[in-house]
Amino acid sequence: MLLQFERRDTPSKTLVFATPFIAIAITIILSSIMLLIQGKSLLTTFFSFFIEPFESTYAISEVFLKFGPLLFIAQALAIGFRAKVWNIGAEGQMIMGAILASSVPVYFTDSDSVFLLPAMILLGAFGGLVWAAIPAFLRTRYNANEILVTLMLTSVALQILYYLLLGPWKDPMGFNFPQTVMFQDAALFPPIIFGFRLNYSLIIPIIFTIFVWIYMEKHFGGFKLTVGGLAPHAATYAGYSSNGAVWKSLLIAGMAAGIAGMSEVAGPIGQLQRSVTSGYGYSAIIVAYLGALHPIGIVFAAFFLSVIHIGGDYALVTADLPISSVHIFQGLLLVSYLASFTLVNYQFKPRKARIVEIESSLT
Repeated sequence: MLLQFERRDTPSKTLVFATPFIAIAITIILSSIMLLIQGKSLLTTFFSFFIEPFESTYAISEVFLKFGPLLFIAQALAIGFRAKVWNIGAEGQMIMGAILASSVPVYFTDSDSVFLLPAMILLGAFGGLVWAAIPAFLRTRYNANEILVTLMLTSVALQILYYLLLGPWKDPMGFNFPQTVMFQDAALFPPIIFGFRLNYSLIIPIIFTIFVWIYMEKHFGGFKLTVGGLAPHAATYAGYSSNGAVWKSLLIAGMAAGIAGMSEVAGPIGQLQRSVTSGYGYSAIIVAYLGALHPIGIVFAAFFLSVIHIGGDYALVTADLPISSVHIFQGLLLVSYLASFTLVNYQFKPRKARIVEIESSLT
């Protein structure tokens, strides 16, 4: 090969900041080409995606309903990604959090205790923690790849969910649908606006975002966590624990995903269903990277992707697009960001020139 990748000594701060916007622009261009090939109207499609989600109070409330779990999970995943701990199984951790949280209203259907919702929050967090602790143990004990383990555990969590919904937890009055009984009011977050699905669970990811910003940007513990993942040998020499970075990253992400799952069953869904996650665990990966793994950037990225989600629903009707178009848009967005980020931080350099540099340095 005549060219090789070489890391830039000092990447342009302007380009680093502009990378998400470049990725969005590239995604829109590529999506436009795809839409033109399909014979779809660009004006109608982009109006559906970017304008219709703001045309009514209901649409705006739905945007913020999506915004909460995306923000929550993405902030937690970004902690691990910065420490080079690749948790790809937030979807499974979210499912386990939803399952354990649902056990309270399923087994205490007649209870109206004020402790019902707090108990669900604690069990949701515990479910996600346990499911994240498995890959943490296997990674630190046996050096197992956490990408594969977390992905496989997501499949296991799905099978547990299907078993419960088709077996012991199936609502006998649910017309044979795979779902639990509807939860009582004491097991649900109250709505922020009466008549809308947006509820007070939104407060939890906002508080968590503040905590992540303080911990990762201002606290020494966040610095140790990042160093422990980026340079394990140097971290060990400096007295930091690389294994500790793995455990903290995965457990924090598992806890956040578990509470996010609990927020879904105790919020807009009101029961445990097969579609409890809505793909948040995977979409949050895109959000984390689009926000440049920074707590503030993730806030804007989560809001942008929430708009895309709701806009995609409108585009199904208004622009006559298939539902797969939304997933394609998200995939293009991630690929465009990673490509842009790579070119900002690395440069192509002639291999021959590199050899000459090495020879001159030796002489």
